[in-house]
Amino acid sequence: MRSPADRIRHSVAFEILGILLATPFTALVFHLPGESSTVIVVVSALVAMAWNYLYNLVFDHALKALHRSTDKSVPMRVLHAVLFELGLTALLLPFVALYLGIGLWDALVMDMALALFYVVYAFAFNWGYDRLFPLPEWQQGERRQQS
Repeated sequence: MRSPADRIRHSVAFEILGILLATPFTALVFHLPGESSTVIVVVSALVAMAWNYLYNLVFDHALKALHRSTDKSVPMRVLHAVLFELGLTALLLPFVALYLGIGLWDALVMDMALALFYVVYAFAFNWGYDRLFPLPEWQQGERRQQS
């Protein structure tokens, strides 16, 4: 299982890259001024960073309890990304609606577009992160499977 320091590195790297990608995406797709796009993305990133740490900790404990490993198959990675975004949407929806002065439905539509962007991004980022920083238990599992 990942250490607290590794989880923090993961969260910070995920959010920094996410901010760099999502800010222009949000401004372009929603026709928002740069300032509004930046505020929404940065606040979302801060909330997401805290949620990311907590969510991944709980998800990994559940995965380890159910499957005795934190290694994720492709379907498990899809489930992981989708559940993360659903939880984050529930946390961010009121903020987006209040900040932009829009109704919850409009905020939900906007958030769903961002969530779709982030589901794809989260899937790719987490897969890449796991390849760059694999856990020893995964390598041992691969050796046993190859034997």
